[in-house]
Amino acid sequence: MFKGHPKGLIAAALSNMGERFGYYIMNAVLLLFLCSKFGISDNVAAIIYAVFYFGIYVMALPGGIIADKLQNYKGTIIAGLITMAVGYVVLSIPAGYSATGMSMSTVLVITCAALLVIACGNGLFKGNLQAIVGQMYDNMEAEAAKKGPEALALAQSKRDPGFQIFYVFINIGGVLAPFVAPSLRQWWLGRNGMTYNSDLPALCHQYINDATGMDATQMANLTQWMSQNNSHFDPANMQAACESYLQVFNTGVHYSFLASVAAMLISLLIFLIFKNMFPTPAKKTKAEVVEYTPEERQAMAKDIKQRMAGLYAVLGICVFFWMSFHQNGQSLSLFARNFVNSDSVAPEVWQFLNPALVILLTPVIMWLFGTTWGRKFSAPRKIVIGMLFAACAYIFLTIFSMHMGYPSGEAFMKQDAATIAGMKADAWVLIVTYFFLTVAELFISPMGLSFVSKIAPKHIQGICQGLWLTATAVGNLLIMVGPFLFNKLPNLWMTWAVFAIICLIAMAVMFGMLKWLERITAQQQ
Repeated sequence: MFKGHPKGLIAAALSNMGERFGYYIMNAVLLLFLCSKFGISDNVAAIIYAVFYFGIYVMALPGGIIADKLQNYKGTIIAGLITMAVGYVVLSIPAGYSATGMSMSTVLVITCAALLVIACGNGLFKGNLQAIVGQMYDNMEAEAAKKGPEALALAQSKRDPGFQIFYVFINIGGVLAPFVAPSLRQWWLGRNGMTYNSDLPALCHQYINDATGMDATQMANLTQWMSQNNSHFDPANMQAACESYLQVFNTGVHYSFLASVAAMLISLLIFLIFKNMFPTPAKKTKAEVVEYTPEERQAMAKDIKQRMAGLYAVLGICVFFWMSFHQNGQSLSLFARNFVNSDSVAPEVWQFLNPALVILLTPVIMWLFGTTWGRKFSAPRKIVIGMLFAACAYIFLTIFSMHMGYPSGEAFMKQDAATIAGMKADAWVLIVTYFFLTVAELFISPMGLSFVSKIAPKHIQGICQGLWLTATAVGNLLIMVGPFLFNKLPNLWMTWAVFAIICLIAMAVMFGMLKWLERITAQQQ
């Protein structure tokens, strides 16, 4: 599996794995944490989450520009890891309770500022590490070219599998990360005589903010769940019970961000230890003046223009994939919280399914791509297939939600406790959904990274990787529509149908450009 790849690949993948572990600890709980901590609506939390997720990726563009300008990819990556660690330290402080003397609105502003710091650090780190991996394969192919066409062809065949290996290591950290915050929260609740209930924080906030506005069903649900999940519950003092439960519920999550800090430092240590294994771009020096004929200059400009046109076309399609795929942190998290039985498994934990399936399915996908049949599929063609699998995930959810007769998320939670419990789905629904989305991801994300590294002009590799992440950022900004649809459309199946249609349209457009994109890719071989 690792034979024939650059020596620095595993070291880069390990460094990235550590950073991703810390990131996914926070990412797995972020939307639901914002709701349970601050009592804001799903829609407001979705906007904060989406803007943060947008920042995570869009900051890769200035991060790539900085690295390209300074020709110092390694120093930029180190600065990014340190910056992210600072942001996670701020998130780990359980502020906003009576002992701190700060209002919750002030803490929300500080939390958003910490998320901005993390996004800036990630921008310095993520795209530039991917650019270094691309440079490893550029160097390997350049050496192979000296040995002849056969050696070059073999070296070029290693790039796609190399990015798949790199992608697997990202997801090893992602498998374990979703368990950290829920486990610490569960432990902290237990130490304080309480147990977990995903439906209770919203009702606690509602009681604290407007107890008179709660109807009889909501009060009955609050009293029932509080008596079941809080051994210190005093029915005569519901206000204190709600405040106490919220404080304990969220403090354990704050502590989990310390694990994110540790992960950033471990990632930094790995990078520093293996720093000399990574390629160092040559410093820009005064170039020797080379005279080109007008025809040669025109040909070079046409080549770059064609490369960038192909890149922008793929980026435009991938915007809609990420908009749909990253519902795992938005409407799919809300679905896990409201509609899936969480008696034994917290809703945040289910996000481990995606990285776990990435690890399990990547060898299968790599074998498939390595067969005679699979080698016929270009990176653009694989992206088309990936969009089809993404559509299948939402077609399945559409059919299932229609069969169950699910109303909107808000309407569902206004029912009595017994009705809610009786209508909740089992975990297999999430497993099937994440299976389709993971296969889609494996056909699109590593292939997209490989595609960018193939067609990017050599002098702007960091910028082109930044453009790939910027397209991801735009898709991430659009993910906020998921919770709005989830809570406002009269029936839940309509939400999933919207995403299914988006994926199918994007697939059709990409298919229409397929021959053109394959021709551009072939010209760079």
